[in-house]
Amino acid sequence: MSSYWLDDEPPAFPKHRHSGRVDVAIVGAGVTGCACALTLADAGLRVRVHEAREVAGGASGRNGGFALRGAAAPYDVARAELGREGAASLWRLTESALERLAELAGDAFRQTGSLRLAADPEEERSLRAEYEALREDGFPVEWRSELGGRLADRFQGAIFHPPDGSIHPARWVRRLAVRAADAGAEMREYDPVSAVEELDADQVVLATDGYTHGLLEPLDRAVTPTRGQVIVTEPLAEEYFACPHYARNGYDYWQQTEDLRLVLGGFRDSALAEESTAEEGTTPGIQARLEAFAGELIGRAPRITHRWSGIFGVTEDLLPLAGQVPGREGLWVACGYSGHGNVLGLACGDLVASAILDRPAQELRLFDPGRFLEAGVGGVLGVPRDV
Repeated sequence: MSSYWLDDEPPAFPKHRHSGRVDVAIVGAGVTGCACALTLADAGLRVRVHEAREVAGGASGRNGGFALRGAAAPYDVARAELGREGAASLWRLTESALERLAELAGDAFRQTGSLRLAADPEEERSLRAEYEALREDGFPVEWRSELGGRLADRFQGAIFHPPDGSIHPARWVRRLAVRAADAGAEMREYDPVSAVEELDADQVVLATDGYTHGLLEPLDRAVTPTRGQVIVTEPLAEEYFACPHYARNGYDYWQQTEDLRLVLGGFRDSALAEESTAEEGTTPGIQARLEAFAGELIGRAPRITHRWSGIFGVTEDLLPLAGQVPGREGLWVACGYSGHGNVLGLACGDLVASAILDRPAQELRLFDPGRFLEAGVGGVLGVPRDV
């Protein structure tokens, strides 16, 4: 079965064809590549986007549809690793990206907030620590001790993040691509790139997240392709979950669509080695767990209409790589979102484009590719979420 998000009829893109060499070639037409293309084309640059499949055909059309502020690590952990100002800068960046997403996405985005749930006492302590850190630094957050409905007696409290939301990711990224094409970017679908050297451009941006393998050897070592499996049910009789939910440190995640389907992903931790792969596909073990959990959440076994997997890129410190590749003038990367690409991908696409335009933002330093593409690595911030 294919991704539910890709069922919509794809839009027709304005057919721009740049002759000869372009200013910037972008590999990947997911959220990062399309965001980067829009910013560069709006500035008047000649931009060509190469996509191996269709726009949003990779992780941007194959995730759980969560639009969350922050990164893969909880805020308190990020604050311990990046410092108070570094973590706050990262969270403010993603909140600004959420606002931009809401402006551009139209009805593909719903600002519902999100619930991070505690599945056991240890996770409750973790949530309490994040909640207190967010409050101390002035970020909107709510503690939910009483959970009703289908969550009652299953979880031990939750954090509610008001700025977050639900997104139809493929619809959103396709709209972003149309905007980029309207601004003059050339969108080349079904045009795979096998080597950076074959691109006729002054600057090249690799925006393929977990699908980067083979284009740059140091990047292959720094970004681990990781598979996330998802199921979608038939429309349910009522709305049980009004916003995105995630538990067990992000290993389980679910929400309902506007037509009340349950979108559910996770259980990657039941087969971590097997799921560290760039091979798209579903496995009987994880699919069985997802189906069983869906039944537990709604009280009956629903009919499954869609199954799929998507590949996302994970870095050792769970922060993206975004910026110029050390020692490679004119070569840029933006990838490695560790399961948080819907919002961070937009932010990093814009950041890299601004740097190419000689308008580098301070936040880009948080994602310096040199921390992995040169000697030395950073500390580990936690576990990647798959949303």
